[in-house]
Amino acid sequence: MPNILGMNFQALSVGQKLIEYNDTTGTIVATGGYVDAIGTPSEPLLGEFKFVDDSIGEMVTHLKNHGLLQSTLIVVTAKHGQSPIDPNRFFPIPGHSGTNGQTPSSIIAAFLPDSEVNQIGATEDDISLLWLKDQNETANAVSLLETTSPPNKNVAGIGEIFSGPMLATSFNPPSQDPRTPDIIVTTNIGVIYTGSKRKQEEHGGFSHDDTNVIMLLSNPKFAAKTVTGPVETMQVAPTVLKALGLDPSALQAVKIDGTQVLPELNLDIDGPQ
Repeated sequence: MPNILGMNFQALSVGQKLIEYNDTTGTIVATGGYVDAIGTPSEPLLGEFKFVDDSIGEMVTHLKNHGLLQSTLIVVTAKHGQSPIDPNRFFPIPGHSGTNGQTPSSIIAAFLPDSEVNQIGATEDDISLLWLKDQNETANAVSLLETTSPPNKNVAGIGEIFSGPMLATSFNPPSQDPRTPDIIVTTNIGVIYTGSKRKQEEHGGFSHDDTNVIMLLSNPKFAAKTVTGPVETMQVAPTVLKALGLDPSALQAVKIDGTQVLPELNLDIDGPQ
């Protein structure tokens, strides 16, 4: 029996963003996602929730039947959310039909992710990550994005632009780490860069809808409790190490980032009582 079992459900991720079409008639068969700003799931998405819930329940049943539930820490979380939850805020660029009616055709190609065309270049969903051929042109590229003639920042749904010293506060400088984009462009709430008719949400950005996800930890020895303090998904790794009786500080990432074990947990679950 492995010490760590891990798996991923894609059902919710797809169910949140998918618009399903009849490939023969081109008509919409089902629309997933949410129906309002408070996150009421559509009928298709509710079905995805029930599928995941039943699947987790089946896992718990097997653990119980094999006498393993008492000594098992179950962690349910997600790597990201989707934006926008409110379907009324959804604004695709260039749009489901190739244009949203407000984006001039002259700049549609510039904001359609090159990664969708030939798998290279910018990475864009509800954020734009830009790597430049010449990092010395960063200031000029930012100026182009911010120009008011035409108002690219409005046409492209740009919220904030991060570059230079602003990037260095959260990431390794692009000049030192090729993984860091030269420019990060966040979008206004609801804007996603897509021409796909099958999408109504996306992820990757810094918005509340993107970054707030479920975090559930379960063991029969835990008393039911809600922890209201801020936590991060990166805290799961050191928490798992501690639950296994290992030293979380032995993890290189924990040393570098100073990541703490999740708070208010009694991790003395090393056997049935």
